[in-house]
Amino acid sequence: MSPRTDKAPAHFKTMAQASVPQGRKGKHQKIVSTILSDLDKLQDGSAIKVPLSELVESKEKVRSALNRATRKAGRTVATASDANFLYIWNVTASRQNRQAQAS
Repeated sequence: MSPRTDKAPAHFKTMAQASVPQGRKGKHQKIVSTILSDLDKLQDGSAIKVPLSELVESKEKVRSALNRATRKAGRTVATASDANFLYIWNVTASRQNRQAQAS
């Protein structure tokens, strides 16, 4: 088949591909980045305590965004919450092994 020479005009504007923004900074990026930074500095056996009143989104949405980010980074964290706080801590390899043996 021969290429069409009588192309209809495009419906959308075009731009150079090099000018297209790369990456996605979602609305949870700031809080997730802050949590991950704090987790990097956290001692074993400790958890960070995030006040729910400081979250712009629901704790479920932040927890979900954190889960996506930690899976992408290949790290394991655990979370818990109560009426006022979201608690997050690093899960160490030895703790993962104990949990696997218990189940």
